[in-house]
Order: sequence, then C-alpha cells, then structure tokens
Amino acid sequence: MILAAIDIGSNATRLLIMQVMEQVGHDPSFTKLNLIRIPLRLGFDVSKNGAISPQKKVHIIETMKAYKFLLDVYEVDHLKACATASLRNASNQEEILTEILKETQIDLKIISGEQEADFIFQNHIAEKLNKSDSYIYIDVGGGSTEICIFSKNKLRGKGSFNIGTIGLLENKVKKSDWNLMKEFVKKKTLHYENILAIGSGGNINKVSSLSGKKDNKPLYLGELEDYFNELSKLTVDERIKSFRLSPDRADVIVPALDIYIKVMQWAGAVKIFVPKIGLADGLIRALYDEVKKSTSTETLK
Repeated sequence: MILAAIDIGSNATRLLIMQVMEQVGHDPSFTKLNLIRIPLRLGFDVSKNGAISPQKKVHIIETMKAYKFLLDVYEVDHLKACATASLRNASNQEEILTEILKETQIDLKIISGEQEADFIFQNHIAEKLNKSDSYIYIDVGGGSTEICIFSKNKLRGKGSFNIGTIGLLENKVKKSDWNLMKEFVKKKTLHYENILAIGSGGNINKVSSLSGKKDNKPLYLGELEDYFNELSKLTVDERIKSFRLSPDRADVIVPALDIYIKVMQWAGAVKIFVPKIGLADGLIRALYDEVKKSTSTETLK
C-alpha cells in the first residue's frame, strides 16, 4: 500500500510518500519513498496582509499540480492533504482551496492547531523511548508551535500556540502568547522530574545536522543556546555562508531556537532528541489508521 501526505505550512510545503508493508503478527513497516519540500513561505503574506497574495496563489497552485503529477507517477493509493497556520489565518482561504480542488482534484483541508497537535501525536515517538521517563514534544513551525507532554507512555497534555518563526520575525507575536505557552508548559510539567524534550521541525533538524550528532544522540540545552548566540550575531547572508544554510532556513532558524530554548527551560529539560519526523509523518500514520478502519468496516458489511 502506498500512502501520501501533503503538509502546507507557513514556511514550506511538503509531500511525503511512503510504502506500508504489512505482515501478520507484526507491526506495519513504513518506508519513505520520497519527500519533496518547497519553500513557498506563505506565512509572510498572511503576516503582512492577512491574505495569500496573487503571486503566491499561483505558486501554491503550481506546486499542487506538481505534487499531483508525482502522486500519479507513484500510483498512490490514499492521500491526506492538510494546511496549517498560514491558510488557517488567510482571509482568502476558501478561494484558494476551491482553485486547488478544481485544478488538481486534491481536497486540501485546513486543520486547527489542536488537530495539528493530534496528528503529531500519531507519530507515537514517546512509545519508542523509555516508558518510565517523561517527555515534552515540541514542534515549531512558521505560524505556530505545538506541544505534547507524555509520561509513563500516556499523553498528559497537548496545546497549540500562536508563536511561530515567521510571526517572531515580523514582530507579530504578543507577550500574552508567550505567557500562555509558558503557563501551559510549567503547569503540565510541574510534577515530572528529569523531563526529556523531543523536537520536530526543519530548524531543529538542521541544528542536529550541524552538530554532527549521530542518530539517537540528543542535543543539550547548552548546545542550543550556543548556536542561538552564535547565529544571532550574524546577518542572514553570513549565516548562509558560514553554516551553508538555505536562504529560507537562515532567517527562521534563530527565532526557532529561541522557542525551543524557552520551552525547554520552562519544562526543566536539558536534553532534546531529534528523530527528524514531523506533521507529514503523523498524517501518514493517521491515514493508515483511517484506511484500516474503513477496510475493517467494509469487511464486516
């Protein structure tokens, strides 16, 4: 079975295509066939004008046409396509969704921040780690930050906050937003000691790559602070040259680090694991569960 997920984010769009292999008596295996990322940066339009500009509208339609071509080439069996903060907050969202459906037959759905946190939870990351530990999952995007808290293999809290890298760059994040996230993190982690962080998002993935850490080796809070201090002193062009960052990464990596550092400090976490998964992976898992449920229902009929 071949499944695909489309994630239309504030900084970039992603198409993830995976093959799912099933064996009786074993958990299904998920193998990545392709991941295509396009830095559309829709969030900057919405932050400045409250809507997607005509130029960006053309770009998103063309991107979705390209994705549709790849879906056909890979003979994808099932697709789940979602958009997050950028389209969620765009005044012309309906116009864009209608155009995408008309041009590509892709039924793109806008999800809430809470739904985004739910899909991220579908990755079951904490279940693969030490079940006696407590974890705080931090997903930082261009338009929002999603947080899930696990302890003893159970979800203890989840929240979505209007704090994203693009909003910080545009000085659109309110102090009240920071306070809301701080209060949530402190309250939900109050009774857990030695909590560990799990980070997802393109920026923490890049920091992990820059660090040279091998798989399953965590980054330390002090290392994030060092990268934040070093990168903050450089211009965007200097970050591109010194750290070989893409232009669409070089500007957002500093505000992203700011978010990860603050959340870790509030939670009392000193280590962060970076499994390099994200919303698209969670969408695939959710889609698989939906397909299996539908198949089971059909069988019962």
